[in-house]
Amino acid sequence: MKYFSLNNKEHKSNFENAVVNGLAPDKGLYFPESIEQLPVSFFENLEKLSKPEITFEAIKSFVGNEIPDSALIDIIEKTIDFDFPVVEIENKISTLELFHGPTLAFKDVGARFMAGSLGYFIKKGNLGNITVLVATSGDTGGAVANGFLGVKGIDVVILYPKAKVSDIQEKQLTTLGENITALEVDGNFDDCQAMVKKAFLDKEVTSSRRLTSANSINVARWLPQMFYYFFAYRQLSSKNEKLVFSVPSGNFGNICAGMMARKMGLPIDHFVAANNSNDVVTNYLKSGEYLPKPSVQTISNAMDVGDPSNFVRILKIFNEDLSNLKEGFSAYSFDDKVTKQAIHKVYEENGYVMDPHGAVGYLGLQKFLEEHTGYYGTFLGTAHPVKFLDTVERTIGEKVEIPDSIQDLMHRQKKSLQISNYEDLKGYLLS
Repeated sequence: MKYFSLNNKEHKSNFENAVVNGLAPDKGLYFPESIEQLPVSFFENLEKLSKPEITFEAIKSFVGNEIPDSALIDIIEKTIDFDFPVVEIENKISTLELFHGPTLAFKDVGARFMAGSLGYFIKKGNLGNITVLVATSGDTGGAVANGFLGVKGIDVVILYPKAKVSDIQEKQLTTLGENITALEVDGNFDDCQAMVKKAFLDKEVTSSRRLTSANSINVARWLPQMFYYFFAYRQLSSKNEKLVFSVPSGNFGNICAGMMARKMGLPIDHFVAANNSNDVVTNYLKSGEYLPKPSVQTISNAMDVGDPSNFVRILKIFNEDLSNLKEGFSAYSFDDKVTKQAIHKVYEENGYVMDPHGAVGYLGLQKFLEEHTGYYGTFLGTAHPVKFLDTVERTIGEKVEIPDSIQDLMHRQKKSLQISNYEDLKGYLLS
C-alpha cells in the first residue's frame, strides 16, 4: 500500500514511513492511494468470524506486506482484547460502548495498534530512539501513555491544557512515569496542538530528536478505529433497517475511520458528526465555507477542537464535493446545557448513564432520527462516565460506581512539567 500527502499527491510513502514520521515532509496528512473493497460474502459471514479475523481483513490492505501476517495478528490480538458491546437504550436507539479498554476510552484501540506497529518497526530496523509527541484535549493522552508505556526505543511527550481535562484524565497521563512525560500547558488544546505542529517544523528540534505524532493524524492511530464499526455491524445486521451512526467528534478521526469502513463496503447508510459548541464543521455544512476558530471549553472536553485535523481526509473521501458529502454525512452542535439535560433524561427514563461525549452523540442521533425515517441509530459511547465523575454525578443526582482500576489510579502522585509557550517545549525537547 502506498500513501500520499494531502498537500501534494506527488509525495508518496509506504506504511512504515507514514507511521514512523506521522506527517509527510510537507506536513500534509497521509491518505491511502487506494481503498480496497471487501467482498460481499465477507459481510454476509461476519457473525461467523472472530474479532481478530474481522480486524485482520479490515486492516491488511492498508499495511500490505510490511508487517508479516503472524506479527500483525499478534498486534491485533493485543489491541482488541476487550469487549465492544452494542447496548439498546430505547426504541431504535443503541449505543456502541467503546470504553471497556484499559483507559476507559475509545482511543485505546488506535493507541495500542500504533504502539504495536511502531514497536515492530523499531525492532526490525535501525531507527534509533523515537519521540512520540502528542497534544491531548482529554482521552488521547491517557490512551497513548498506556499504549506506549515501556515500549523500548520510544519516549512519549504529552502536552495537555492546564485545568481543562478531568481529574481522572489528568491522572491517567501524569502518573505512569518510565518513558512517559506530561507537559502541562498554560493554554487550551489549540495552543498544545500548535506547539506540536511547530516542533515538527523546527529543524533544530528534528535534527536532535526523531519525532512522530500519536494523534489521529497518524495513519496507525486513525485507521484501526474502523474496527469498531465492523464489530457494531456484526451485532446490528439482523435489524434489517438502514443504519446511521452518530459519532461524538472533535478532531474527526473516529468518524473518518467509519467512513473508510463504508468505502470498503461496510453497509452503513449515514454518519452524523455530533459536535459540542465547537461547531466549525456544523457551520461548514450550512455555509459551504470552512472557517476554523479558537476552541471553547465545554464539559465534553475531548471534542474542544476549533480546527479538526482529520476533516481534510473526510473531504478527500467525498472528492471535495459538498453535495456528495451531505448525502452521507450530517452534523449538529449542542451546548453544555442541552448535553446535561440529555444525560439526566436518559438516566431518568432508561437507567443508563452517559458521559458528556456520549450524550452529545445521543443528541445528534436523536436530531437526525427526528428528521429522517426508516433508520436504526447507534451513537458511540466514547468514554466511561466515571472519567467525568463530578459532571455526571451532579447531573443525575446519584453516585457513579468507580472501577477498581480508577480507584487505584486516584492514589497515585501526579508528575508533570509546567510550560507556557513553544520556547519552553523546545527547551525540554533539546535538553
